[in-house]
Amino acid sequence: MFEKRYRLNLVFNANKVYDRQVIEGIGEYLQAAQCDWDVYFEDDFRHRLDGLNHWKGDGIIADFDNPEVEALLRNTDIPTVAVGGSYHHKSDYPRLPYVATDNAALVKCAYEHLKRKGLPQFAFYGVPSTDYSRWASEREHAFIEQVGSDGFEPHVHQGLFTTAELWETAQHDLETWLQGLPKPIGIVAVTDSRARHLLQACDHLNIMVPEQVAIVGIDNENMARYLNRTALSSVEQGCKQMGYEAAKMLHRMLLGYPVEDSLVVVDPIGVEERQSSDYRALRDPYVIQAMHFIRHNACRGVKVAQVVDYIGISRTNLETRFIDEIGCSMHEQLHMTKFYRACELITSTNLPFDEIARTCGYPSVQYMYTVSRKNLGMTPGEYRVSSRLGKDA
Repeated sequence: MFEKRYRLNLVFNANKVYDRQVIEGIGEYLQAAQCDWDVYFEDDFRHRLDGLNHWKGDGIIADFDNPEVEALLRNTDIPTVAVGGSYHHKSDYPRLPYVATDNAALVKCAYEHLKRKGLPQFAFYGVPSTDYSRWASEREHAFIEQVGSDGFEPHVHQGLFTTAELWETAQHDLETWLQGLPKPIGIVAVTDSRARHLLQACDHLNIMVPEQVAIVGIDNENMARYLNRTALSSVEQGCKQMGYEAAKMLHRMLLGYPVEDSLVVVDPIGVEERQSSDYRALRDPYVIQAMHFIRHNACRGVKVAQVVDYIGISRTNLETRFIDEIGCSMHEQLHMTKFYRACELITSTNLPFDEIARTCGYPSVQYMYTVSRKNLGMTPGEYRVSSRLGKDA
């Protein structure tokens, strides 16, 4: 007995990374369950929402973070599963089967990560409150609650919306806020996009990241994570799992199983740690400056002498201070900074190894192979394969 060929409408904005990952999870369920369904999906639905009133199909999965979508589908007769953010008030959830990302858990991941680094103060950079940013308001609320319950003062700034016309004004507003914050401080940004604004503002103000300001975003958006000089740490949402659960829920509805008012809240995957949050509680101002210089210039091939010239004290004095604080020599730190950068590029990109070697300041790709074998016990190619097998497992 073959299952009916259902017609499914996906109401998402393909311009958003979050939505694309949810859609990918829906597709994974359709493949796993061998659903031979007809899927209707517009690449950019934002100007065609009125068509939902006339669509005749069997099921809908829709983004209810968009209030226009929620208003159109709140009372639909078509079996619908809503996808969106979690709420701290249960009354804010729609009266439909709902799959949510856990906003409070996303913030907790970022905050706990920064707290484990030994940072003494914490801030949150959000977005202005509107009907379209309810998810951001929930994250801000969670931050204030979590930080306050630990006895810290929550520094919060929503900032301005950024457009091409308002970009300079918005960045100036952000820079003013950053200058007034106590240092060192850890900042949770409501999205990766807002985190990138922070990185750029810190760069303009010569605020050292992560030595003075450590930053964690939310989304782990691969496409833009290298747009800033400092690689961004970020919390990865369980977006694909959300899509999978939503499709599974809709499938049960179509088969006649009871799922009325069902709620599934999906946990985040965790923090992908990169340079922006690699904070160490250092006391010596010379060592703090030296570490910052090394982080940003090791891959440019700088030597210990150039670090010493930048700091402006004697090599013996700086080396002694550095070993006391860091536990290794400046030469060793330069070496490991290049090596960690190479490992990151090997595992997270498909760049040719000779290009990675040049990017990381190695004199040749053969030299990088020697370093890889010494530190990892395998070649860069073997390391790339093994790291991806581990993620797929």
